[in-house]
Amino acid sequence: MKTSAASAPVAVIGVGNDYRHDDGVGWAVVAGLAQREKQRPLPHGTRLTCTDGDPARLISAWEGVRLAIVVDAAHARPARPGRVHRLRLDGDLPQAPRGEISSHGFSLGDTVRLARTLDRLPGELLVYAVEAADTSLGPGLSPQVAAAVGPLVQRIEDDIARLTHDER
Repeated sequence: MKTSAASAPVAVIGVGNDYRHDDGVGWAVVAGLAQREKQRPLPHGTRLTCTDGDPARLISAWEGVRLAIVVDAAHARPARPGRVHRLRLDGDLPQAPRGEISSHGFSLGDTVRLARTLDRLPGELLVYAVEAADTSLGPGLSPQVAAAVGPLVQRIEDDIARLTHDER
């Protein structure tokens, strides 16, 4: 699911795997934005992309945009499935503890550091991390995570509207 644009103002990137239950939340949010776009178009050139979190694909998805919004599942302790964390990534990110990596094999922090080294970061990077209940094999989101998708789609639409309003 991708719209092409040479230099898009915004890229929304869903990270995950929709065959690992809540790990598919990023893809569900991108699908929700694509569905809503039929009634309320997003700004011209907005890219909607789903990826498995591979660093090269992630960096390619946000390259050349003013705002990249990444949506991914997260694990937290204690867990509150469906809780959404909004992070603006600028400056240095903490190193992941040794032995701890994302379910995608390469942490987002590592990907950001690599993109910075390669001078391939977007102008601004927002991350929405949705706390997961179940990332075992199988399709479908848990009820708590599914309930977070609609409000998160609206929050992302608001982020995009603020960016385009600020540019006028």
